[in-house]
Amino acid sequence: QVQLVESGGGLVQTGGSLRLSCAAAGRTFSTYAMAWFRQAPGKEREFVATISRDGGATIYSDSVKGRFTATRDTVKNTLYLQMNSLKPEDTAVYYCTSRAGVIATRADLYDHWGQGTQVTVSS
Repeated sequence: QVQLVESGGGLVQTGGSLRLSCAAAGRTFSTYAMAWFRQAPGKEREFVATISRDGGATIYSDSVKGRFTATRDTVKNTLYLQMNSLKPEDTAVYYCTSRAGVIATRADLYDHWGQGTQVTVSS
């Protein structure tokens, strides 16, 4: 069982940056692939980024590639999402999630979810 708590969301202007954090409770953080998804009002939850158990492999959605970077700190049991060059269309609730095994881009393959953190990008 993994408990996930996101933080770091907020209001930022177009072109600004934010860093989201996801603190994982439990001693098995390094055995989980981690990911970020987001959900805007009236839209389905969409994949943002995923990172492998050892941090050596990442996949990004086309909409954030080159602007967002996912990293993880196994000492602090924390997942991060550095978001640069933010756009109004990045406005959403951002969720972190985990799964045992390899990385994946489908939400239904993930087991544990945080409560989400709101990111709002003003134009």
